[in-house]
Amino acid sequence: MAHPSRVDILLVEDSAHERELTLRALKMGEASSVVAVEDGSQALDFLFARGDYSRRHGEAAPRLVLLDLMLPKVNGLEVLRQIRAHDETKTVPVVMLTSSQEERDIADSYEAGVNSYIVKPVDFEEFVRCVSIIREYWITCNRLPR
Repeated sequence: MAHPSRVDILLVEDSAHERELTLRALKMGEASSVVAVEDGSQALDFLFARGDYSRRHGEAAPRLVLLDLMLPKVNGLEVLRQIRAHDETKTVPVVMLTSSQEERDIADSYEAGVNSYIVKPVDFEEFVRCVSIIREYWITCNRLPR
């Protein structure tokens, strides 16, 4: 499976339509290398260089994970918990980008260590603006430990 050697953003989204909209929104700003996967299992394989992504061994973690909450195979909360449980990924910023407005989902996400919880705007222009702000802050402004 082809992927860039340095990934800025890992997008984890099961809906093909929303994945494509998010990729389009990310491409409207400055160029960032983005890898998109469609379920929690693929996200964990990518992050921990397993399965189809085993050739990533030794490569740096992405600079940001955009994570949907409701995912097949492994849900977003479990992906987040596993990210926080491993030394090589525990400092990677994770933004929950989801349609759930449930207070329990928001609270559970913050308890599991999410950096930000954003409910996807329905309006495409607002969605693009929101994704642009996320990318600008977490990729351009934010500094991570080396």
